[in-house]
Amino acid sequence: MPNASDAESYFVEREPLGRWLLVQRDRGDWVDELASAARGDPTFRGDGDPEAVRAHLFAQQADGDTFQAFDDAETDWQSLSG
Repeated sequence: MPNASDAESYFVEREPLGRWLLVQRDRGDWVDELASAARGDPTFRGDGDPEAVRAHLFAQQADGDTFQAFDDAETDWQSLSG
């Protein structure tokens, strides 16, 4: 629990987006499909930040729908903490 007299105690380190994405299951949305594809991709790195994941998608020549799903995933991830 954060300590009101210690601003540092409010800081929660966010897990990397790549790791968060890999465990997304049964959402019934595009993020679920993106996560499933990431789990099946042996070159996908779980320690990736948003820029690294986006660069990976670009290198894999992902389509516009995939990038839209990634934008949704990033928004959900960002809303969790920090």
